[in-house]
Amino acid sequence: MPDRKILVTSALPYANGPIHLGHLVEYIQTDIWVRFQKQRNNTCYYVCADDTHGTPIMLRADSEGITPEALIGRVWEEHLADFTAFGVAFDNFHSTHSKENQVLSTLIYERLRDAGHISSRTIVQAYDPVKNMFLPDRFIKGECPKCGAKDQYGDSCEACGATYSPTELKNAVSVVSGEKPIEKESLHYFFKLGDFKDMLMEWTQAGHLQQEVTNKLNEWLEGDLHEWDISRDAPYFGFEIPDAPGKYFYVWLDAPIGYMASFKNLCEREGLDFDAFWGENSPAELYHFIGKDIVYFHALFWPAMLKGARFRTPSAIFVHGFLTVNGEKMSKSRGTFIKARTYLDHLNPEYLRY
Repeated sequence: MPDRKILVTSALPYANGPIHLGHLVEYIQTDIWVRFQKQRNNTCYYVCADDTHGTPIMLRADSEGITPEALIGRVWEEHLADFTAFGVAFDNFHSTHSKENQVLSTLIYERLRDAGHISSRTIVQAYDPVKNMFLPDRFIKGECPKCGAKDQYGDSCEACGATYSPTELKNAVSVVSGEKPIEKESLHYFFKLGDFKDMLMEWTQAGHLQQEVTNKLNEWLEGDLHEWDISRDAPYFGFEIPDAPGKYFYVWLDAPIGYMASFKNLCEREGLDFDAFWGENSPAELYHFIGKDIVYFHALFWPAMLKGARFRTPSAIFVHGFLTVNGEKMSKSRGTFIKARTYLDHLNPEYLRY
């Protein structure tokens, strides 16, 4: 059989908390698949990284009285120790807060901008007048405008399932300060996803996805594809947008580019050819293993961004469900959330793999 060249990734764990068993299902599954490819003498690289940017990281570091860099450095070591103990053998485990990621994120943004796929306009957002910062939806809580359930986030109600904008919440307060948010205008940058509708209709039907995932994406593709807000205002822990002082790339823009950055880091260390795997006409195979909750980002935004920036698109995306306990998703509040480290303290990691 001819030698296949394969690059494999798992979703990037967020650097504000420990690895748990729900995470491990994905990494062990990917690791088994990668080991199989290597045993068949295929050239196969498995890369991953910590996802390190965004408001939650910034606020967590602030609450601990340390810098975001110190927080993500500590968590990176903890994550890698847990993965290693479970036998997950990455060829490289990197960080999205890296020089490679900043260079690639800037390059992709500039290529999209120069090709006319970026727009900007002023929007109104919730703002914390005490902390002097714009609030992401998850940092606003209040009563659901549809059913009245208390203590609901600014984007959706966990009681009735309704979705809404943070301005519609009743008796809204900032999770950061407890103050009532005010409305404030800000200039934001958007990725014109709709420019890629035809390409995405074709790509999602071309065998790159499981049929159930394709069916779900069809629901989104039937309607209009909204422009995607890719900027956030200072204070924000992330990369500054090159032509926009005080504006930062939204964490979801540079997170998937972290796959490329981790591989770039490996290439520089081992003398590999980056373009042979990521070039527009690369014959290599590229596979992403992800959970079903991030399909929208990986199967719509990501292929569109890559196409618009003249890079190759994924060969396939393998989507899995959640690890459940008593038929429900693992939950910290219900006490069904088991950390990787807790498992290691009591059981042989091979049991979970088996």
